[in-house]
Amino acid sequence: MKYLRQFCLIMLISFLGEILHYFLPLPVPASIYGLVILFVGLVSGVVKLSAVEETGRFLIEIMPVMFIPAAVGLLESWGILAPIWIPIVGITLITTILVMVLAGKVTQFVLHMEKEPEETLKAKGVEAHE
Repeated sequence: MKYLRQFCLIMLISFLGEILHYFLPLPVPASIYGLVILFVGLVSGVVKLSAVEETGRFLIEIMPVMFIPAAVGLLESWGILAPIWIPIVGITLITTILVMVLAGKVTQFVLHMEKEPEETLKAKGVEAHE
């Protein structure tokens, strides 16, 4: 029953995203509205993590299965994609590498920024208490 309740809450938030998408004339997918609503709810405490955690983990675990319909759609569109498959693969590889490098650099920057205050305090002879 707990999983059903959690799934219904996630679907309700997704439905609110659909409603926002219908009424707001912005080129933003309804799923993004739903994610933002869920994020704001979790950060603000309106939605407790325990209210969606187990079902969220389950949905993440089965996410690869959700790509099967998209892959089948690509196969059905092969006639259209065949002449441009090399540029598509090239763009996909380049952007994937760029995203990986950028994500790594941002992570290193954030970790460096977290370490810097501790090192500054140690240099001054002050112990940092957590």
